[in-house]
Amino acid sequence: MSGHAHEMTTFDVAELSGVDGYKLGSGLIVPRPIGWIGTVDGDGQANLAPYSFFNMMAGQPPTFVFGPGRSGRRDTLANVRATREFTINIVTDEVVEAMNTTAASVEEDVDEFELAGLTAVPSISVAPPMVGECKANIECRVTDIVDIGHPELGNALVIGEAVMFHVAEHLLDGTRVDQAELRAVGRHVGNAYSRSHDLFEIERPA
Repeated sequence: MSGHAHEMTTFDVAELSGVDGYKLGSGLIVPRPIGWIGTVDGDGQANLAPYSFFNMMAGQPPTFVFGPGRSGRRDTLANVRATREFTINIVTDEVVEAMNTTAASVEEDVDEFELAGLTAVPSISVAPPMVGECKANIECRVTDIVDIGHPELGNALVIGEAVMFHVAEHLLDGTRVDQAELRAVGRHVGNAYSRSHDLFEIERPA
C-alpha cells in the first residue's frame, strides 16, 4: 500500500487538550450548512439561533439534525426539549448579517427576531415562528434528542422531521431548487463563511 501523497501531522485525540479537537474537526468539515433554528419556550417566547452542527440526514421523511451545546447558551435546547418543535430558516446572502446578529449570547428574555430586525412569521403546523426575510423555511417536529460527547461540555443531537416546507416561488422548478439563485451561505472557522456561487457539475458513474 502506498503512503500519503502529502507530509502529514498526526494527532492522537486522547492527547489533545481543550478545544483542539474542535478546531481540527470544524476546520476540516467545511463548508458546513447553517441551521438557523427558531424555537419557543413553554410560555411562547421566541428564540432564534444559528448552528453549523447541522444537516439533512434522511429523505423519506425529510429528516434534519442539529447539535446545540449542553453548556453555555442553552435556550434552544431547553425549548426543543419542552415543546418538541422547531423551524429551520435557510441562511442566504440576504440574511447573513442578521443571522450573525442572532449568534450573540443574549439574556434569556431577549427576542432575537426583534434584536436582528426580522419578521417573525407564524408557522402553520408548529408553534415556533419562521424568519419572514428568508427565501425558504422548514417546519419540523422533534423525533429524538440524543446526548453526545462530554457529559457537561458535549452537545445534544436534535433529530426532527419536516412537516411543512416554504420556498420562494422563483427558486422552484417543481420541487427542484435553483442552487445558483438560492445563494446559500456556509460556515467555516472563526469569522469565515463562504457563498455557494462557485458551482460545478460532475456526472455520476453509471
